[in-house]
Amino acid sequence: MATHSPFSPETLEQARKLGTATLHEASGLPTTAVDPALRPIWAGASVAGPAFPVACAPGDNLAIHLAMEQAPRGSLLVVTAAGFLAGYWGEVLTVAAETAGIAGLVIDGGVRDTAALAIRRFPVFARGISVRGTRKVCAPSVGQPILLAGTPVVIGDLVVADDDGVVIIPAGQVERTMADGIARAAKEETIMEQLRQGRTSLDLLGLSRPGADHD
Repeated sequence: MATHSPFSPETLEQARKLGTATLHEASGLPTTAVDPALRPIWAGASVAGPAFPVACAPGDNLAIHLAMEQAPRGSLLVVTAAGFLAGYWGEVLTVAAETAGIAGLVIDGGVRDTAALAIRRFPVFARGISVRGTRKVCAPSVGQPILLAGTPVVIGDLVVADDDGVVIIPAGQVERTMADGIARAAKEETIMEQLRQGRTSLDLLGLSRPGADHD
């Protein structure tokens, strides 16, 4: 198993702190935001790391088991099951992921054992919850490019996920997006300080009031 991450620990921590909303806006790319139906399994989950994409057949999680052996440590498994809800992931795979150094899971599909996932504080973002078991017969794709609910994902893209959702930033856009995100966060902090001092959001953002003259 490879151990190299394309991003430094400092970059990943900064990305997690900036959060999905700031990074999505900073990216300027409409496809960075993943379908908002993919939600955290437990409140407060947040994670950032390089993507390792996986495609599962409906009701079959063999590809996830294979990915566990192939994904570099620190990766987030990004799995498409085309929205099919079954228990592709649970406590057993979580323990395996922790041992393998997997940082988290984003899946367009279902998971189960949610109480255990919350207790273990393992970051999981999924379309839904399902107790239905899965087969282990076929593996359509492991480590190859996928579409996650319409969002393109290739190995090494930056994935950031938190209570607001999931964003996936193409690897070639990460440096620019991070710089713009830091600048955006600093600007917003300045605006919030001015609001605390009594300024209005209309004035600070240059918004017009209905009925105002526009000479």
